[in-house]
Amino acid sequence: MALSWKNENDAASGWGGRRWVFSAGFTPSRSTGFEPDFTSRNTLCLLNTGNEPACVELTVYYEDAEPVGPYEILVDSQRVKHQRINDLIDPEAVRLDRPYGLMVESDKPVVAQLYYLDSRNGNLAVSHLNPLPLP
Repeated sequence: MALSWKNENDAASGWGGRRWVFSAGFTPSRSTGFEPDFTSRNTLCLLNTGNEPACVELTVYYEDAEPVGPYEILVDSQRVKHQRINDLIDPEAVRLDRPYGLMVESDKPVVAQLYYLDSRNGNLAVSHLNPLPLP
């Protein structure tokens, strides 16, 4: 028997969770190579396997400033959405060159992952940061 996060309502609600936390965000202001493909960035990857759109809200936490948010992202049903953190500007632009954490809250279950690309030194550093799902 395979383990899953699914329950009896999964046909409509989908896989994943409603709250996720990432503690290790950082978006460099410098990049090398062609824009926009080689722009240093963090990208939040959201997967909605449910039958209804999901409204996702992000709150950004800094080490020396008050939290900022919510940033709202709509993820259509049975779709994936890749949102560059660099492109979040409302209610204010996410600060570059500063460590941050993210709280992701969704009205429908989604799967979340943070993708990191750093091209500052002419080489590419890429990683995927897996979050802590909250109950």
